Amino acid sequence: MIANPPAVDVDALVARFSQLYDGAPDGVWAAPGRVNLIGEHTDYNGGFVLPIALQQHTVAVVRRREDAVVRVASVQVDDGRPVTVDLDDVAPGGSFGWAAYVVGVGWAARQRDLPVKGLDIVLASNVPTGAGLSSSAALSCGTARAWSDLMDWQLAKESIADLGRDAENHIAGAPTGLMDQLASVCGRAGQAMQIDTRAVTITHLPFELRDSRLSLLVIDSHTAHTHADGEYVQRRRACQEAAEQLGVEQLRDVPLAGLEQTLAPLSSLLRRRARHVVTDSARVEQVAALLQDGGDVRRIGPLLNDSHASMRDDFDITAPSVDALQRAAVDAGAYGARMTGGGFGGCVIALVDKDQCDAIAVACATAAAAGGFPAPTAFVAEAGDGAGRLR
Repeated sequence: MIANPPAVDVDALVARFSQLYDGAPDGVWAAPGRVNLIGEHTDYNGGFVLPIALQQHTVAVVRRREDAVVRVASVQVDDGRPVTVDLDDVAPGGSFGWAAYVVGVGWAARQRDLPVKGLDIVLASNVPTGAGLSSSAALSCGTARAWSDLMDWQLAKESIADLGRDAENHIAGAPTGLMDQLASVCGRAGQAMQIDTRAVTITHLPFELRDSRLSLLVIDSHTAHTHADGEYVQRRRACQEAAEQLGVEQLRDVPLAGLEQTLAPLSSLLRRRARHVVTDSARVEQVAALLQDGGDVRRIGPLLNDSHASMRDDFDITAPSVDALQRAAVDAGAYGARMTGGGFGGCVIALVDKDQCDAIAVACATAAAAGGFPAPTAFVAEAGDGAGRLR
């Protein structure tokens, strides 16, 4: 039942580049997807998040051009045919399809008055798409890392991540926070990242489960997920409205102590939205403290369950399929489980004993079948390194 996504064949991808573009590339770059351990929809509210970079990547084989044209092909899209875009034509409101995550980086760099030349690119990825694992951030941040290296922009990692976010926000039309991109760029093997999204600071924390004979199981519901839909936008607007009515800059500024009294003036809907953000950001701090102190990682489990309940009952971003998987994982022996990602589908993560991965995956598949949901797939996640050059 456990099937990790197969690795990208880099040699085959380089050969495909040479076939498509008649010549050798300048290099090969990769950027990972991410799993957010806890802290959902807190990033655009100035709060805390706690992701890990995955060991699944988007790989980009790239060559710099001397004009402003980008030619980009994915072996997994449109039979591998290149999409050609002139950067002079890229602006918010344009229609560039999936290539928006690539050419949007060039647009974002131009907004910063960075020198930008075109690129020839061939892509492949083993980050599951539409699963809430930031396949889009892997694409935009891998592109940004390659462009920065080839143009010698000499940008800090946080600035690379910011280029990726701007590409997604303004050209792809996905109103993400900064967590996904920071995780993709700044990840470290064996470590989680506590990110203060207001200060844009990262504290790396140990997250190596093997010594505890634990695994982080990722269960993909195969229920449609997209950041660029109306529900995500509505949640973001609700948070902004709640902050305005409470007289704070962001919901980050609402204290946990006396929360119910503080939120009392809000409508029932806004009260629930704000309560999720404040409590989930606090849960990030609890989990981070446990990891920092070297405590028993199993104690994270109840916090994962609480986070899922908050997303389900207060933020209304789960789906029947992921609720069924979360319940099944816990009932089958997981220490805790929660949906991860922007919501409305995607994946459930479960903290489990290493020798129980298959049994819990089977229990989830059984629950999905009983509910008439798509058959889930599962893999074990391990914290990996952030975006960088492979060759």
